[in-house]
Amino acid sequence: MEQEKASLAGTIVAWLAAFVMFFPILWMVITAFKTEEQAIAIPPLLIFHPVLSSFGAALAQSGYIHFAENSVIVSLCSTALAVLIAFPAAYAMAFQPGKRTQDLLVWMLSTKMLPPVGVLVPIYLIFRDTDLLDTRTSLVIVDALINLPIVVWMLFSFFRDIPRDILEAAHMDGVGPRGQMIHLLLPLAAPGIASAALLAIILSWNEAFWSINLTAAHAGTLATFIARYSAPEGLFWAKLSAASVLAVAPILIFGSLAQRRMVRGLTVGAVK
Repeated sequence: MEQEKASLAGTIVAWLAAFVMFFPILWMVITAFKTEEQAIAIPPLLIFHPVLSSFGAALAQSGYIHFAENSVIVSLCSTALAVLIAFPAAYAMAFQPGKRTQDLLVWMLSTKMLPPVGVLVPIYLIFRDTDLLDTRTSLVIVDALINLPIVVWMLFSFFRDIPRDILEAAHMDGVGPRGQMIHLLLPLAAPGIASAALLAIILSWNEAFWSINLTAAHAGTLATFIARYSAPEGLFWAKLSAASVLAVAPILIFGSLAQRRMVRGLTVGAVK
């Protein structure tokens, strides 16, 4: 009986926590179907006639397709670059570790704690001097470097769970490091690589700081698209909410579809 009560209490707490986390998204979706007058009404309107005018304005006036295309290209290219760099790095640290390998991994992860604004000026000046401001290339480079520590850590964890005997047998057969990575590690660690890539895509899609500060109209992502609804005369809450829904909907759908594969990849090797 006591166990059932504890289980029920845990379920209630979990649902409450989930509702608290989801409520901002729910309110954003509700506001997107209001008019500007309804969106700023006090007290907030819970019963209203939904309209699609804010979505129409966001799609027709703000170049949504252009910004969405930039987000897709930047997310995919930055993820490909991060995985391409992280794969041999994780291989070397997992199968040929040195005395400072663990320290190197910790140092790489510690760079995620660095406030982005602390390195904004030097990065901005580098891209300005190389004519890369407001280009997709600049965002691909920055996003890849930002996600690189996490991708390296994930691949390192997956590689470490692969028996070394497999690589030693391949080495005895004359297979070099490149052959081991391509013909052995790539198939064996495919779920882990897919999970790392999916996570990198989501993180890159959600990156707003660098997109807003390094791009403008030409190479801006959906984060820039949302920021355009902040005007000197104030915020247009209904249009801002509609733009936010249009920006987060693709990645939410993608995350829902990829959730099972991501969880499977993250739990590979967890149970022996």
